[in-house]
Amino acid sequence: MNTALFKEKLAERGIGLSDRQMEQFQIYYETLVEWNEKMNLTAITDKEEVYLKHFFDSISAAFYFDFTKPLSICDVGAGAGFPSIPIKICFPHLKLSIVDSLNKRISFLEHLASELELEDSHFYHDRAETFGQKAEIRESFDLVTARAVARLSVLSELCLPLARKGGHFLAMKGSALPEELKNGEKALKTLGGKVEDLHAFTLPLEESERYIVTIKKESTTPKKYPRKPGTPNKSPLE
Repeated sequence: MNTALFKEKLAERGIGLSDRQMEQFQIYYETLVEWNEKMNLTAITDKEEVYLKHFFDSISAAFYFDFTKPLSICDVGAGAGFPSIPIKICFPHLKLSIVDSLNKRISFLEHLASELELEDSHFYHDRAETFGQKAEIRESFDLVTARAVARLSVLSELCLPLARKGGHFLAMKGSALPEELKNGEKALKTLGGKVEDLHAFTLPLEESERYIVTIKKESTTPKKYPRKPGTPNKSPLE
């Protein structure tokens, strides 16, 4: 996906990008490739692939969720900043927090935010399990996002404790989502979530299957969740 098609396809979805925003995506791409030589941030470095599989794919969340409102967002395990940094470029008013367990990725994200001149962006080096137990953080975000971090039953335990009651958890997943959703029913119910929307679509050009599931936080998450680091993955709530 070249930059012209990237801009055009987003405009078709009602997301118009200014020259400055297009410049920010160019800086993002250049910074990603530069840092990727020093650390493993992504296996995808071809420019057109980055614009399609990272930038456009991340922003696709905004096709199905309203990011034009004032929102505080927490992105769990964002790695090189996906999906939240591309969304933040498109909707600069968002208050963004990213938590990631690798400090070197946090260093990259802090540098990137500085290069992109992103305001209201905060980065935390922490495990999601520990982060979600902090009193000042827990159940404080309007929206929690995650893109392909873990299967849904595990991801729910990492993300739902961070969402406020009445807020949302938005997971971006591949073709395995329907089965993950079936296996994750118990986890969602236990953690206070309920599926509100489910959207399937294909990524342009390569036609790969994508799912975006929006889960509403209907009730407070029991205090024992998330459990200790590593436990959700070893013993998912299924």
